[in-house]
Amino acid sequence: MVQVYRNCSLATMRENHGPYGLIDDAMLAVSGSRISWVGSAESIPDSVEGDVELWIDLDGATVTPALIDCHTHLVFGGNRALEFEDRLRGIDYSQASRNKGGIVATVAATRRLSEDELLDQALPRARRLLQDGATLVEIKSGYGLDIDTELKMLKVARRLPEHCGIEVATTWLAAHALPPEYRGQARRYLDEVAIAGLVKANELGLVDAVDAFCEGIAFSADELRPVFVKAAQLNLPLKIHAEQLSHCGGTALAAEFGALSADHLEYCRASDAEALAESGAVAVLLPGAFYTLGQYRKPPIQLFREFGVPIAIATDCNPGSSPLTSPLLAMNMACMLFGMTPQEALEGMTRNAARAIGRKQDLGTLAAGKRADFAVWDIDHPRELSYRMGFSPLRSLYRSGKNVL
Repeated sequence: MVQVYRNCSLATMRENHGPYGLIDDAMLAVSGSRISWVGSAESIPDSVEGDVELWIDLDGATVTPALIDCHTHLVFGGNRALEFEDRLRGIDYSQASRNKGGIVATVAATRRLSEDELLDQALPRARRLLQDGATLVEIKSGYGLDIDTELKMLKVARRLPEHCGIEVATTWLAAHALPPEYRGQARRYLDEVAIAGLVKANELGLVDAVDAFCEGIAFSADELRPVFVKAAQLNLPLKIHAEQLSHCGGTALAAEFGALSADHLEYCRASDAEALAESGAVAVLLPGAFYTLGQYRKPPIQLFREFGVPIAIATDCNPGSSPLTSPLLAMNMACMLFGMTPQEALEGMTRNAARAIGRKQDLGTLAAGKRADFAVWDIDHPRELSYRMGFSPLRSLYRSGKNVL
């Protein structure tokens, strides 16, 4: 069955097709789960028009690719509102981490909860992403720091699509922090939990990618190398948290291993940007964490532009440094805090986000052959998606050609 959505503007987000890949007075043809044709109303081919079984009038709405949140920690237990309050009193993130706060505090809460309890807490967050137009979210483990809890988190993430219309990509992030029981034994922890657990998670089919936190409060690039080697042996894509609080060499490690992305990057240098460009990795920027932690050093946007590094934007939804569940607000923050343009922000939540999650062949733009994941917005121009704060103009949302919201 071919359905054609007409009387709309299409922000196709295709490269080299003008600002936003915008087509006014456009039509979008969908056959099953795929886009079969995109173009201006006056240029619809007879072969497409003759097969149409249903015409859908969008009454002047703007259509974009569905948004993609390519970096989240959406499955976790409890919250860290007390830590937020403490930071306002002058206790910084690194100090909180050393004082049994930070990631370790969430680990304790996550370990206590059952799969069903974690699912109950994660569902409202996933549904909130849908309300902002996202049909795909990446969810990391990393709040278990033991094999059983890390696996539990990924199992919960895999269950989310059964309860709401969002698709989930899962990432193994056991190399997120060092739990108290392994204090002073980073290499032993990485061998016994991060690497051994990865092998088990992969055998269970729970892993789409592997991530690690390269930072002074987490792990060094040298310590993480064996994790990346094992992931490469398992043919799993790589990502990395890098250069967020200091320069630790994580970006260079990611580029060396051909990672999908390097994320955060406030302390990224010109040599890092060049390495990312040469490797084809995406720079994933997380303005929610920058905002929540009160950081002052911004990611080097201009360097990424000069070297041609694709820039993605994500919420980094997590209980400590970015309790953010609005992709649209993340886009606004990227513009207001980092100086990105509204077009760059939307590219960062569509085309470049798809690339950062390893799905650029299937998602992120509106083009024939791509999966029919698209959002219908009550706006006049796509720049409005980065303009408003705390408001979603979403009218409807489609995943694989089916209405999910």
